Amino acid sequence: MPETTLKNLLKNMSGIVAKTKNRLTIKDEAGLRERMDGLVWEAVFGDDQARAAARWIVWEAAQALGIRPASIQDLYLARGRGSLDRAFTVPAVNLRMLAYDSARAVFRAARSLEAGAFIFEIARSEIGYTDQRPAEYVAAILAAAVKEGVRGPVFIQGDHFQASAKKYAAAPKSELKAIRDLILEALAAGFYNIDIDTSTLVDLSKPTLVEQQTLNYGLCAEFTRFIRDHEPKGITVSVGGEIGEVGQKNSTPEDLDAFMDGYRKSVGTLAGISKISVQTGTSHGGVVLPDGSLAKVAIDFDVLRALSDNARKKYGMGGAVQHGASTLPDSAFHRFVEAGACEVHLATAFQTLIMDHEATPEDLRREMYDWLKVHAADERKPADTEAQFLYKARKKAIGPFKKQFWSLPESGRAAIGAALEKQFRFLFEQLAIAGTMTHVEKFIRASKVHQPLPAGGVKKVKGESVEGLAD
Repeated sequence: MPETTLKNLLKNMSGIVAKTKNRLTIKDEAGLRERMDGLVWEAVFGDDQARAAARWIVWEAAQALGIRPASIQDLYLARGRGSLDRAFTVPAVNLRMLAYDSARAVFRAARSLEAGAFIFEIARSEIGYTDQRPAEYVAAILAAAVKEGVRGPVFIQGDHFQASAKKYAAAPKSELKAIRDLILEALAAGFYNIDIDTSTLVDLSKPTLVEQQTLNYGLCAEFTRFIRDHEPKGITVSVGGEIGEVGQKNSTPEDLDAFMDGYRKSVGTLAGISKISVQTGTSHGGVVLPDGSLAKVAIDFDVLRALSDNARKKYGMGGAVQHGASTLPDSAFHRFVEAGACEVHLATAFQTLIMDHEATPEDLRREMYDWLKVHAADERKPADTEAQFLYKARKKAIGPFKKQFWSLPESGRAAIGAALEKQFRFLFEQLAIAGTMTHVEKFIRASKVHQPLPAGGVKKVKGESVEGLAD
């Protein structure tokens, strides 16, 4: 029984935590940190009952320590008002692999810089191919925060909660229901930041910008209302919109006006979006050349600057959001701050670091690639070289090989964590978030939210095809 599983886990932590009714008290924080590796393993790989119980303990322990999922809404609105004393660009990092070890590296890098303005996120597509449902993702991040002894708000985001154009054309009601169901799952798990992406439904064949954006802004407003109806009491979830699909034509200020004018009329008096994602020349994962290397990307920083300025001055938002940036050269990242971007999304480079790190055994890589040649063969384009195919497709092996990576020797995971920490610290410095803990403390109030006791095992969620979804 679930209650028995919870009692057993708590019994094994006697003297470290104590349960009174539906709350936890921390008696020995150092002891709790020592147990966190085992507890997060149960939260990810235990049976249904053990996962539910372990996730509850991690959540409530974090609440008791003042480590709480929060919305970044008020910080972005403060920037929209011009209330921040300096510019910085918030990094949103997608942890596709080794979420617990990777999050620990993020927290260490942030603490060394006294940084507070950073986001953990995962996209609808990534949830599928990395085999990380929202509750698991949150548990790994909060467990990492407890392990590293951090305090304060933790920003966790649903990235690209996206409508598939193909699925919407075939069965619109079903596709919209899938997004609503994911929103509910994410809110329950502690995602208090959600990026709605219906830019896939922008119709460039329409004669006017307003007509092109009508379905996009209308559905974004509809999902905003749905989020407001279901967000936890006392929390205003930060919602993001998107006007240009990543990898398609660059966005313009006129696109932004067409979207926002329609969106604001549609959403009415409700709290609207706090940021807007735009297209300025990047693509998810980068453009892979025949030898497996990445082509250079030319971001139009002037477009990004103009859109960020308009988003703040005309609509009171934090600014524009840049997607698909982690594969850019190191020399590019400081320019996001100069261009006034409020947020930049980073993913593929961290996946690449882990997969290619010397601590990842060569036979594990070979096993993954052999698996891809069989199970992801349909990902191969006719003109793809072997190197192009493997680079583009290997993210699809993350879920099937998740346990193997989590099972790497502690020394190997520590080496990978150290390399990630170095990379995170560099990015955080370039994006000027050092010292932003004071900004977070000034503008963000993280509400205490308690989870109900696990009344059963982890709820089964039907997997879905992620074909055509952005990642």
